[in-house]
Amino acid sequence: MLADPVAQKKVLNRLRRAQGQLGAVITAVEDGSHCRDVIHQLSAVSKALDRAGFLIISTALRECLEDDEDDVRTEELEKLFLSMA
Repeated sequence: MLADPVAQKKVLNRLRRAQGQLGAVITAVEDGSHCRDVIHQLSAVSKALDRAGFLIISTALRECLEDDEDDVRTEELEKLFLSMA
């Protein structure tokens, strides 16, 4: 998926962070925590996932730009990028 090992490590770190935050959301709901706390944690999960997605797409776009011959892939990546907006 990602040829850049540094970008891959960053993506995995963000996804692991989101996984931990999602676990906190589930625990908060199970424990009947105040809705403010649940929403705060849920917002953190959403941001972590968005950042991971944008990093994946931006890395893929950069790799795609280095290879001018892959026009179909460029269009597909543009659609993916717009789907994150």
